[in-house]
This record gives sequence, structure tokens and C-alpha cells, in this order.
Amino acid sequence: MDVKIEESWKKRLEPEFAKPYFTEVVNFVKQEYSTKQIFPPAKQIFNAFNYCSFDDCKVVILGQDPYHGFGQANGLCFSVNDGVRIPPSLVNIFKEINSDLGKPVPNSGNLERWAKQGVLLLNATLTVESGKAGSHQNKGWERFTDAVIKCVSDEKKHVVFMLWGRYAQDKGSIIKAADHYVLKSKHPSPMSANGGGWFGNAHFSKTNAYLQSQGLEPINW
Repeated sequence: MDVKIEESWKKRLEPEFAKPYFTEVVNFVKQEYSTKQIFPPAKQIFNAFNYCSFDDCKVVILGQDPYHGFGQANGLCFSVNDGVRIPPSLVNIFKEINSDLGKPVPNSGNLERWAKQGVLLLNATLTVESGKAGSHQNKGWERFTDAVIKCVSDEKKHVVFMLWGRYAQDKGSIIKAADHYVLKSKHPSPMSANGGGWFGNAHFSKTNAYLQSQGLEPINW
């Protein structure tokens, strides 16, 4: 199957594209796009990979579902398009960056600039129906994104994995922790963060300190 995805990822994920489950995912998603309003736009499904090549990847942030509101999702977890109101989880992410690194809170929630610096912003499920959170879960996307995580874990060293919340931590259980730097905390959503365990986690300064210790450029969060 010819999947339009960045070349360094395509080379490594080709075996997944040939598996029956992936054909089923593609057929399901095509049918959904043809009959319903699905996010992100079809051309942006693999944006996480297209903005951050395998070779450049040095940080992985795991999300769950794309945003299901109109015009929000752009293929990068936690990210929204320019001009879109910043969602509550991302507000809390920016607040923690401000507290941790002293950086001002940006006006835009578009995280393409992170991805272009080597941050893989990976949702577990890559598509969703408008207004229906979780609607494309358990259709095969999770198996594909597990393969992505395993690929990064097995074939690279010294990658920072940010696992926020129980879902991401369970999904990240396949990471070879001895070869990488795994950071865990509560999820930044208000329901979770306001109870403690998100604010003050200092994940962003810890990530940069680790990258620099490995001779890598820190991320301009």
C-alpha cells in the first residue's frame, strides 16, 4: 500500500502498511471521510511524521485523540491551527512551560514549531468524527501507533518520551526505558491537572537538560 508519509518513516513502517489490519483501517477511514465530517483533514492525518522525520526525532509526546471540534485538529497532538482558541489542556501545558522556563504564553496553539525541532506529537488515534470524542478508537490506529513507538524505542537511543496521564503511560509500557529518558506525570487537562501532579513537573527543563547532556540541541518550547 502506498501511504503518503515522510520517507524516513515510510521506509521503517512499510511492513505495517502491508498488514491486513492496516488495510482495514484505511478502508474504514476512507468510508468515514466520504460520509461524515472527520478531523483532521485527510491530507493532515500523518502530519506528526511529515513535520518530524524519524532521523530528527528526539522527543515523543503521546496524545490520545485528535480534537473533535471544527478547525481544531491539524495532525499534531495537543496542537490547534493558528487562530483557533487554545484548548484547556494546551493552556495548562503553556502555563507549565511559563513556570518551568519563564517563557511567555504564546498567542497561538499551533505546535508545528515544536515538531520541526524534532518533537513527534503523536496521537494514539489519528482520526476522529466531528463532535464524537473517541469515535475512531479500537479500529486499528492504536496498533499502528504502538508500532511507531516500538520503532523509535528499538531503533533510536536517548529519546525523551513524555507520558502524560494513565493512557499514555500504559501505551508507553513498550518503551525500552534503559535506552531512553521517560518522563511521567498527570495529564494536563483541567480535570487531572488541577488535582496536582501536572503543575511543577518541570518536564520541559528536564527534557532540555537531558538533550544537552547527550550533545543534542534543546527544544525552544
